[in-house]
Amino acid sequence: MAKDTLLVLSGGMDSTTMLWDYADTIAAAVTFQYGSNHNRREAECARWNCERLGIRWIEIDLEFMGRYFKSSLLSGADEIPEGHYADDNMRSTVVPFRNGIMLAVAAGLAESMELKKVMIANHSGDHAIYPDCRPEFVRSMGAAISDGTYEHLELLAPYTDMTKGEIALRGKNLGVDYSHTYSCYKGGEHHCGKCGTCVERREALEFAGIVLDND
Repeated sequence: MAKDTLLVLSGGMDSTTMLWDYADTIAAAVTFQYGSNHNRREAECARWNCERLGIRWIEIDLEFMGRYFKSSLLSGADEIPEGHYADDNMRSTVVPFRNGIMLAVAAGLAESMELKKVMIANHSGDHAIYPDCRPEFVRSMGAAISDGTYEHLELLAPYTDMTKGEIALRGKNLGVDYSHTYSCYKGGEHHCGKCGTCVERREALEFAGIVLDND
């Protein structure tokens, strides 16, 4: 099977599962540093998993987002709201057009590397709060990437209709070690367990029957 795909890899549960799930086709993974509280912790996990799989890992600086964009995700741990993604206050964690910017850079990188596909790990739990994770966005961005590249690169988002719990169960069957993933929006040494992504992570792990010590 040809390794013709570039994966946008955060180091969280979803993209790490995708890394292991599609390792046979992934030529490289790219992690973006955009100034979020948890960027450093996520990047450590992204690098660790790529090393285990022998997949090239690339890190790209998008620090301008942290300086100019408005989001609690970019404003320090104290600004992160607690609660479930269904709560209105979680909208403050949206980083405007983050996936659009990252996918545009990833498409340019993939074409420069003579690859044919770009992959992103959005899922159904993201749809309500994050506009740039919804199926409509993926279709539109996929069309733009195809039309804007000589080789008509393809955007793949195979987890779009899956829940995070279903992704965790898939990862469990693949043998993914979720202790080497990171999700907490506060960016502390351990997951806070209270922010939206921590709540969603805990629910997904429980759904899949996965127990992590000192998460």
